[in-house]
Amino acid sequence: QVLLVESGGGLVQAGGSLRVSCVASGRTISSYAMGWFRQAPGKEREFVAGISRSGSITRYADFLKGRFTISRDNAKNTVYLQMSSLKPEDAAVYYCAGGAGYGASPVPIRYDYWGQGIQVTVSS
Repeated sequence: QVLLVESGGGLVQAGGSLRVSCVASGRTISSYAMGWFRQAPGKEREFVAGISRSGSITRYADFLKGRFTISRDNAKNTVYLQMSSLKPEDAAVYYCAGGAGYGASPVPIRYDYWGQGIQVTVSS
């Protein structure tokens, strides 16, 4: 069993930056591909970014256009999502997820463990 806890969310102005973190406990995350998803009110949960077990493979949603960066520190059992040039439409609850696959899948069902989510609000 893996417990994922996100932190670092909050309120930021449009154009600003924010980094959210996800700390895992229970098992080492080096055994898991990790991903970030988000869900805005009234919308479905969508893929944001994914990273392979070693960090050698990353994948991003097309709409990001290079604004976000996913990274991981397996020694700290932590995954990060650095968000830059934030827009009001980026406001959502951001979820960290871990899965037993090897790649950086954008498919939610590939992930076995989910955090509780953290709110990111972007003011215009």
